[in-house]
Amino acid sequence: MSNDLDAASDATQTTATDHSDTRDDISALPGVLGTIDLAVARLEAVLLAAGVLLMAANTIANVIGRYLLGSSIFFSEELNRILIILITFAGISYAARHGRHIRMSAIYDALPPKGRRWMMVLIAAVTAICMFALAWYSFGFIKTSAGQGRLLPSLQVPVWWTLVWVPLGFTLTGIQYVLTAYKNVVEDDIYLSTNVLEGYGRDDEREV
Repeated sequence: MSNDLDAASDATQTTATDHSDTRDDISALPGVLGTIDLAVARLEAVLLAAGVLLMAANTIANVIGRYLLGSSIFFSEELNRILIILITFAGISYAARHGRHIRMSAIYDALPPKGRRWMMVLIAAVTAICMFALAWYSFGFIKTSAGQGRLLPSLQVPVWWTLVWVPLGFTLTGIQYVLTAYKNVVEDDIYLSTNVLEGYGRDDEREV
């Protein structure tokens, strides 16, 4: 009875169970592409780690100052806003690398494995183009902000300094999707990112 239920569950499964136990010190891509992949992964890790640690330290210091010393850090809120922007736009690249972005897959799920592979190539390529376009427009927005000469009230630094992470994050994400498209072109398996295999109950599941 249990086997029948398991088989029925496999037959109706439409949500992928993805293998995402990836490492940031190795790459599944060869040669120059592998070097680029590792460089992007390390930059993502540095930006995310620095952003989270600095935000935690800033928040703790501000709480200690407020409740023990009776005085808050005057620039704490502005610094946390800058760090949120950094973490958000470094995080979209990290999520792309680990195949963790939300996917609308009604049509995709209905395709056979070969169709899904080429659909993934198309999805990754179109997403990469969108990411590079957003990077370009956000760079233009930064140029406009720099020309206005606006400063943050507390830190007294140019506002555009706080936005440099936006085109950087979009560019890194675009690179990840380009590499994902390439990986699906040259491999027979279906990859959600360069080293995250799609997993379906009705298909063989393999881990990189």
